Amino acid sequence: MPAPPRTLPSSTDLHGVLWLRSSHSTGANNCVETARPATGPGAGLLAVRDSKDPDGPALLISPGSWTKFMAAVH
Repeated sequence: MPAPPRTLPSSTDLHGVLWLRSSHSTGANNCVETARPATGPGAGLLAVRDSKDPDGPALLISPGSWTKFMAAVH
């Protein structure tokens, strides 16, 4: 079984996902958005994209890696 992708050239390749932005973000649109794809290439992973470029690439990471990242930056 091949390894899941780690990036997608366009976050629009993730169909039917709900992108969420932090409640701490400002109206300046300078933050990241996350989504949890249930199906497709990102199923079971966390997708992260730049809110200023919603059609741009998405980074796909495991939920555990995201948790560790957030713990490190807090």
